Amino acid sequence: MMGLTEGVFLIVCGTEFTLGILVNGFIGLVNGRSWFKTKRMSLSDFIIATLALSRIILLCIILTDSFLIVFSVNEHDSGIIMQIIDVFWTFTNHLSIWFATCLGVLYCLKIASFSHPTFLWLKWRVSRVMVWMLVGALLLSCGSIASLINEFKLYSVLRGIEATGNVTEHFRKKRNEYYLIHVLGTLWYLPPLIVSLACYFLLIFSLGRHTRQMLQNSTSSRDPSTEAHKRAIRIILSFFFLFLLYFLAFLIASFGHFLPKTKMVKMIGEVMTMFYPAGHSFIVIVGNSKLKQTFVEMLRCESGHLKPGSKGPIFS
Repeated sequence: MMGLTEGVFLIVCGTEFTLGILVNGFIGLVNGRSWFKTKRMSLSDFIIATLALSRIILLCIILTDSFLIVFSVNEHDSGIIMQIIDVFWTFTNHLSIWFATCLGVLYCLKIASFSHPTFLWLKWRVSRVMVWMLVGALLLSCGSIASLINEFKLYSVLRGIEATGNVTEHFRKKRNEYYLIHVLGTLWYLPPLIVSLACYFLLIFSLGRHTRQMLQNSTSSRDPSTEAHKRAIRIILSFFFLFLLYFLAFLIASFGHFLPKTKMVKMIGEVMTMFYPAGHSFIVIVGNSKLKQTFVEMLRCESGHLKPGSKGPIFS
């Protein structure tokens, strides 16, 4: 029978799920409507739309996982259903993180200003760079699944040995190998984190350089370039901190069976995990002129004070 803790857990997860679906669905609808009208979609709109789609799928997977924790904890810890969920979660999770990283790289290349030949080469070929990054994101996501399947095979061997009751030195070695592979699997998250951090520092340096030039020329520091720098920094920095929180929550959810009170630890991890797909997408809306303008107009329409007029996205 479901207790009070499980009920509160499902209510919180359901609330986060609903907010996440609304925020990411809004992004998908706005960009989809724009594409339907013009038959064109900018690179930034495409990345944002695919990011929103991946997060909608991710939220559905996490919600399914949450129900399994409450109603079928044994099935959650093992079994073919859990393996299928893990595969889809891992693939969609990596895609979502890489799409957010690609968005940060795009903002950095479009806004930051450096005279280094390598940066200029990347800046002039930004469309090609982004295409290769998206292809690389897909390949790396598939690679993470291959690593996970290898982990499943090793786990199956361990369960078979454990069922016989023959806990030998070979079993201990296999168990340590499984733990090592499980820990190394988290290293797949380091590349996007490092790339996002590099973009953040590049934008900081570019903003500082640009601000000094404005002061030397006695120009207002609130020019469009400065505002674009600040907006991109906010988006990338928010992704960085939210991703750290998400990574911590993912570790809690993944390594919950190593800790006491496993079910409670997993529920805490799930609640923290669901916050990221909705929270960062809302920040993307605030940082994108077209999405923000549409959102404001929608609110005005709801309150009966709609005013015509809209602006295009600043990152197009």
